Amino acid sequence: MDNHFVPKLTRRALLISTPFVLAGCTTASRETVVTKPIVPAEYLAMYDAVDGEPYPVDAADLTRVDPAFLRREVAYNTPEPTGTIVVDTQARYLYLVGENGMALRYGIGVGKAGLEFSGEALVQYKRQWPRWTPTQDMIAREPERYGPLASGMEPGPLNPLGPRALYLFKNGVDTLYRIHGTTEDWTIGKAVSSGCIRLLNQDIIDLYRRVPPKTRVIVLQGPASGYGV
Repeated sequence: MDNHFVPKLTRRALLISTPFVLAGCTTASRETVVTKPIVPAEYLAMYDAVDGEPYPVDAADLTRVDPAFLRREVAYNTPEPTGTIVVDTQARYLYLVGENGMALRYGIGVGKAGLEFSGEALVQYKRQWPRWTPTQDMIAREPERYGPLASGMEPGPLNPLGPRALYLFKNGVDTLYRIHGTTEDWTIGKAVSSGCIRLLNQDIIDLYRRVPPKTRVIVLQGPASGYGV
């Protein structure tokens, strides 16, 4: 990858948002109305199974994800330059700042209260299908769950980091926080992880190819002046 690559967000390169609609089916009796989301074709393609990977990347179950958190290009007001990642933990969005006041927006899951990272960091390096090792704090909090994994977990479809991970450092020191994938589709838009920033696997694969190492990352824990749609 060219480390000088700067993402240019264009309508030809991106799939633009389309709202979900609902289809209902009822009988003549007093049975409960059943509603089933109809997923637009462009989203089915965007979040379909990914071929060419060393491990399976299944299609995302979009019936478990609020459509507001699916990838799309949006207008975004920010003082940050093109190529910066801005993570709005309160809104549950990650923005990749583009040109002309636009950004590529991804839905995210964030850390539980008290476990979140905030401030500025750099993507020190990136990994495809990374190993995962729980932190000492995680092992101390839940030794029965994480103790057996103290030596690490091999890459694969069950690895919590998913198919890609961006490693965040601050002042040259590993923050132990990552931007990574997840197969737990239902967690997107929620605060459930141990502090890391998680995206659908298709989204982290997309983000991974757009950002080089040393990309600036701004993590906001609340409203900040100058940032917003």
